Amino acid sequence: MKKAVVLLSGGLDSSTTLYLAKKKGYKCLALTFDYGQRHKKEIEAAREISRQAASPLKVIPLNLPWAKDAIIDKRKMLPKRRLKKIPQHIPSTYVSGRNTIFLSLALSYAESIGARAIFIGANALDWSGYPDCTPDYFKVWTKLIKEGTKAGRQGKKIEIKAPLVDKTKKEIVELGKKLNVPFSLTWSCYTGGKFPCGWCDACQLRAKGFKEAAVADPLIA
Repeated sequence: MKKAVVLLSGGLDSSTTLYLAKKKGYKCLALTFDYGQRHKKEIEAAREISRQAASPLKVIPLNLPWAKDAIIDKRKMLPKRRLKKIPQHIPSTYVSGRNTIFLSLALSYAESIGARAIFIGANALDWSGYPDCTPDYFKVWTKLIKEGTKAGRQGKKIEIKAPLVDKTKKEIVELGKKLNVPFSLTWSCYTGGKFPCGWCDACQLRAKGFKEAAVADPLIA
């Protein structure tokens, strides 16, 4: 069976991506990161989802002592705003080089185990304005892998797959429902409370998707 490394944050998008990769016939090996984020709830979610999906999970500890974003620095306020359109500026929740770091480690993992695909649940339509979640960003990786890895030089293609990059949150929820993604196990909120806060970007985008798809979100239903 063909193998794939799946970046799994424990959120709606990455969980749907994991289930989609499985549907496409991949043996999935999930990867998540403990990089000093505000809470561990998303890591716990990733563990539960990977267990439910029968996909082994590796949790990689990372230390980013220079990080100054609101996701890591608890002294900074998370942005509170109502999203009416895609923001034109990069928000304070952007972590410098995060997806580049994550994909680099996923690439090392994939090459070492002979996986031919890396799945990431990035989205560029209903999103928070991160520059490392765009189609152009992922296109750069094609040449990098070809020129910068042993597998690439030997003609063994390793593809970066971002199957949700051009989907709306509504479409992601609809796809997740079709794939029987356990929405109740996912966690999208930037805070780590008992319930989602409802006002951070992640909560608002998630709510938008469930509302437009006419599906009840089990975390708030």
